[in-house]
Amino acid sequence: MPITGIYFIPSHPNTTTVLPALTERLRTAYPEQDLVPIGRWALEHKLMRDTPGLLPQSGKSSKPRYMQFLSLSHYPTHGFIYTSEPEAPHPATTHTPAQAATPQGGSGGNAGDSPMVMTTMPPASYSTLFQHFVYAAQPFWAHRLTMSVPGGVVYEVGDFLVRMGDVRQTYPTARVRGTVVEIEWRGPSVVEGLAGDGDDEFRFAVEEADVDAEYVATAELIRGFWNRLRFEGAREAILVNGVGREVKEKLRRGSGRREKVTGGEGGDGVKVGGEEEDIDPSAGVDVARQYMEVLRFNR
Repeated sequence: MPITGIYFIPSHPNTTTVLPALTERLRTAYPEQDLVPIGRWALEHKLMRDTPGLLPQSGKSSKPRYMQFLSLSHYPTHGFIYTSEPEAPHPATTHTPAQAATPQGGSGGNAGDSPMVMTTMPPASYSTLFQHFVYAAQPFWAHRLTMSVPGGVVYEVGDFLVRMGDVRQTYPTARVRGTVVEIEWRGPSVVEGLAGDGDDEFRFAVEEADVDAEYVATAELIRGFWNRLRFEGAREAILVNGVGREVKEKLRRGSGRREKVTGGEGGDGVKVGGEEEDIDPSAGVDVARQYMEVLRFNR
């Protein structure tokens, strides 16, 4: 899967977004490129939060738990579901997810967050599950926000693919929240080779440390690309918790070192649904984690 980075620039209610200015900055920063849109893209993100007031309290306030639903037009074969793990019964023996799940050199998630588990499902099952939680599980899970990018634009800039679009809140009230930019590295990549059906000799020659190093190095390339735009006030999501887990799991399988990935100790894991219908159910999970990090406006 490609290595990406997400930048979100918030905007105030009843004001215009920075998308036109950002597009002009992109043209100015890369005058040698023919910046003609090569496509369109869209996303929809739904945030649910638990209602701990209905549950017995242990004396200390529980951490909020979230469930996030994300669909991306550039990964149409499945939707992404990201949910908090239950709190461990013995907190003193658990690992901090920011320590256990982040690649070398990465940054962790928000302090105090519960470990998260990524799941992918075919579009029909994904939509049905959300409706189930909205109606059948309403007392325990509250639908807090729905955001969408209805008509984003895609540019090809050298070795990068850039997706830009305005983020619009559609629930509970309609408003513009800001502008999001996805920067995807399209140059040579060890990670891309592992994510595909590469030969075994290639997999045997790659170590997990090589994967971590490539994520860190590519993150710097993405940051360098963004910094050329000289745009302040953006929230970055690149090396978030769990990024690269599925790539390294494929590396372990290809090397004959099978390990079961779970969402317990060690933080964010991946569980995939509908594998018989999807040739690569883990495609896009890294960028999904990044979008969910910047679009989870805590409330």
